[in-house]
Amino acid sequence: MSLSVPHNGIKADNEPVIELFVKAGSDGESIGNCPFSQRLFMILWLKGVVFNVTTVDLKRKPADLQNLAPGTHPPFITFNGEVKTDVNKIEEFLEDVLSPPKFTKLSARHPESNTAGMDIFAKFSAFIKNSKPNANEGLERGLLKTLQKLDEYLRAPLPDEIDHNSIEDVKISTRKFLDGDNMTLADCNLLPKLHIVKVVTKKYRGFDIPKDMMGIWQYLQNAYTHEEFTNTCPSDREIEIAYQDVAKRLIK
Repeated sequence: MSLSVPHNGIKADNEPVIELFVKAGSDGESIGNCPFSQRLFMILWLKGVVFNVTTVDLKRKPADLQNLAPGTHPPFITFNGEVKTDVNKIEEFLEDVLSPPKFTKLSARHPESNTAGMDIFAKFSAFIKNSKPNANEGLERGLLKTLQKLDEYLRAPLPDEIDHNSIEDVKISTRKFLDGDNMTLADCNLLPKLHIVKVVTKKYRGFDIPKDMMGIWQYLQNAYTHEEFTNTCPSDREIEIAYQDVAKRLIK
């Protein structure tokens, strides 16, 4: 599947020609489960640049794509015909070349936003891949601990939310995302992974992110109201299919 984003976008003559290649879903056409693909998809969408997206069926990778990026799996991009394959370097490159005033700056203002929740996916992977019942409780506690740290960060006011001249003490942040009211590179990295954690742990472990972690739940709900996230996200079913062989049954 190939499409132009945004759907009604008109590319200016001096804009770069960008194509994003992402992992296809189980049908070979829809968006597949890949947080790194979604990360780049979100970045390009938030930048406000017109670009093309092609989903790549890894079971039947077309010969022309193998010639374009031999030995490389999605995600990768072509930028004015030049292939770029390392996700972290692509992120840095896009932030550098698609810069203000024409394009949106996406880097976080607060360094802590870049590391918030960074260990959640590793704890989730250990939890979901475990098949030993006696280890399950400890791994679940490890995941909960990292989620709690993220929740605390999201609920704590950022420095620019605190008015030091006011007699009222701001105790709970009202921001929508990690670094403020707009998505940044930090959100493009964390949100796809956090959504996978929510979907997969519910499906294969009957685990729910605790309702009292209001910072996380509000953060997810804010993401679900933005097309930059929802239109780049695989379906819950695609995520479940991707993990059906990864998630281990607890063997008694």
